[in-house]
Amino acid sequence: MSAQPRTAILFVCLGNICRSPLAEGVLRAVVSERGLGNAFEIDSAALGSWHAGEPPDSRSVAVAHRFGVDISGQRARLITAEDFARFDLIFGMDRANVRRLRQLAPEKAQGRIHMLLHFALGREEEVPDPYYGGEADFLAVYGRIREACEALADRFAAWDGSAASSGHASSTI
Repeated sequence: MSAQPRTAILFVCLGNICRSPLAEGVLRAVVSERGLGNAFEIDSAALGSWHAGEPPDSRSVAVAHRFGVDISGQRARLITAEDFARFDLIFGMDRANVRRLRQLAPEKAQGRIHMLLHFALGREEEVPDPYYGGEADFLAVYGRIREACEALADRFAAWDGSAASSGHASSTI
C-alpha cells in the first residue's frame, strides 16, 4: 500500500527568523490539532543568508511559546532552487518577498507562489516584519499568522486531494 501524497508548504520571509518560522510552527500546530499532520510537509526559508543556521528570533520563540507552539528547534536557511520543485505552495509574507520569489523561481513554479494573507484570507494585507518592533508587534504578527493558518487548514480539510495526486497543489486549494 503506497502512502498518500503529502502537500508540501514553504513559508518565506527575509531572514527566516521572525515571520516564516512562526508560520511554519503555527501551521504544524494547527494541522496536528485537526489530525491532518501526516498529510503535510511544512518548512520555512529565507531570501537572505544573514541568519542561516541560527534559531528564530527570541521574540518569535517567546510569542509562539505563549500560545503553546515550540519553534525553538528550527534553524534559518536560505531558499534553494530545489525548493521551487519540492514545494506545492510557497507563501511569502509580504509583497517584496513574493516579488523576489517570482524573480528566483522558474516559470513552472510561478503559480505556486502567493502572499500568505491573500491566499488564505483573500486580503491584500502583508504580514509585517516585526524585527524592529516590540512585543506588541510580535503578538500582532502571531495573530495574523494564526488566522491565516486556521483558514488554510479549513481549506485543506475540505480539499479532496486531487491536486496532490499530480504532485503539486492547485492554487484553488
